[in-house]
Amino acid sequence: MRVLIIEDEKPAGRHIANLLKRYDASIEVEGALGSVKKSVEWFNSNPHPDLALMDIQLADGLSFEIFENTKVDCPVIFTTAFNEYAIRAFKVNSVDYLLKPIDFEELGTALDKFKKNFRNFDQSKYNLMFDKVMQSLTDQYKQRFVIKVGEHIKSVAVENILYFFSLEKATFIHTSDDHNYVIDYSLEQVESLLDPQRFFRINRKYIVSLPAIDDIITYSNSRLKLELKHLNDPDAIVAREKVNNFKQWLDR
Repeated sequence: MRVLIIEDEKPAGRHIANLLKRYDASIEVEGALGSVKKSVEWFNSNPHPDLALMDIQLADGLSFEIFENTKVDCPVIFTTAFNEYAIRAFKVNSVDYLLKPIDFEELGTALDKFKKNFRNFDQSKYNLMFDKVMQSLTDQYKQRFVIKVGEHIKSVAVENILYFFSLEKATFIHTSDDHNYVIDYSLEQVESLLDPQRFFRINRKYIVSLPAIDDIITYSNSRLKLELKHLNDPDAIVAREKVNNFKQWLDR
């Protein structure tokens, strides 16, 4: 059996490969591929595997986009850190999943299910299933943030937010009309609520949208400095460990 791993975190990819070999030493492991772009290229130029294990959130988007850009003739087990709402969608649509961190028992159960139920693969039914799950996941991303302005409560749509930033233990949004507002979320919480296609966490202080970026400048220690709209902040720097993923996010 040939199994393709699609996972943008190399340690996680190695961990999955080791678990697969532990389950069945005869399994041929392909990958790991870390992006939607590389995965599409792989499926376009290689014989398709018997099974693919895909992380949902890759460096340049959701793994569901692979199916929008190429034909995938194999069943998929997803690995996910998404919340229970997403997991329920997988259950309803009979798509198996592994909740990170993955352990051997869970992987074994998923592989047993694959052997029992997915030998006769129906591409048309699977495509319909992916459409439903993709819609379910898309609906989860936060669309608006509530802010307080004096004695007034307002709601700001995410498309009007250029970036999020933290300052003195508070989290702010900066809007396209050049205003800052405090929100009742940590930056970590905000990151988990946003569509990764629209926003990128560049460092501990900033989550930015593409329209927020006026310029990108090469910086010391293989980092990148961003010039953001309405802002002159020396801390608007893409952390070195995030530079590759940031470039992939730009190159979609």
